[in-house]
Amino acid sequence: MTDKQRFSSVWDAIEDTPQQAASMRARSELMMNLTEVIRERGMTQGDAAALFGVTQPRISDLMRGKINLFSLDTLIDMAATAGMSPTVKVSKPKSVKHTRAKRIIATAVETA
Repeated sequence: MTDKQRFSSVWDAIEDTPQQAASMRARSELMMNLTEVIRERGMTQGDAAALFGVTQPRISDLMRGKINLFSLDTLIDMAATAGMSPTVKVSKPKSVKHTRAKRIIATAVETA
């Protein structure tokens, strides 16, 4: 019998911390939406570079999904420049996660 772990997103499965996973989820979504807008508008990478005030290779990195090269701030700025309305959605933690957080904090205190 194998223990299967379930994750709410691929980022939760591959990132080391919930904080890293949250950042990657947000950056990934912004990058996909920016790429879609660039394609829908029929923009060349040069056109997009001019719009965002960056180089064409920077747009190439965006279009190729090089997520580690972009900060959340940069992507939010680019989305706003493109006329999008980027927002941050925050949800309250579920009680299960709260209990898990208490255990993590308790373990950290014990090992300190």
